[in-house]
Amino acid sequence: MFCKVGLKDHIRVPPSLFGMQLKDAITARIKKKYEGYISKDVGIVIDVADVRGVGEGVIIPGDGAPYYETEFELYIYKPEIQEVSFGRVRDIADFGAFINLGPIDGMIHISQTMDDYVSFSKDKVLVGKDSKHTLKIGDLCRARVIAVSFKDVTNPKLGLTMRQPGLGKLEWLEEEKSRDAGEEKHEKQEKQEKPGKHAKAKGEGK
Repeated sequence: MFCKVGLKDHIRVPPSLFGMQLKDAITARIKKKYEGYISKDVGIVIDVADVRGVGEGVIIPGDGAPYYETEFELYIYKPEIQEVSFGRVRDIADFGAFINLGPIDGMIHISQTMDDYVSFSKDKVLVGKDSKHTLKIGDLCRARVIAVSFKDVTNPKLGLTMRQPGLGKLEWLEEEKSRDAGEEKHEKQEKQEKPGKHAKAKGEGK
């Protein structure tokens, strides 16, 4: 999920930034230090949200730059098991699809792309045997996170599924919604027609 987290750190401001407002200089240094930062506890850092407090600067002997104890907030993305996310298909292979969720890609095994037997074509399209659903690069999808691994912190892994109700390519969901609406309308019409038929039958019997 996307959220904000609060952190405290000693931020080094080099002499080259002394001409800037202190808060602006510290914000720039936080951005540089935490750009691309990934950890199991914090998640994936996207940007600096706010600098909430700056303490007194401390100079370490031999270093001409002051260090400021700073409290700040970061925008982060931290994937959670069972979380539902929207994403766009970035690539497709014979074993599944890669969906970009913004800060990171998730992988959907071919068996989890749809509730159908799925085949892979040479033009990088996954096709459902019975449903005739197709999944290709660029498609917008809704998927659920079913596995998260930070074993390799530089390259965390996300496992996704689209086989559960309400998940899948957005076009499939729209088709399902229209089909359900049509079936509901048909059922209502049948219920409205039945009383009339019974009344007619009673009248004919008199």
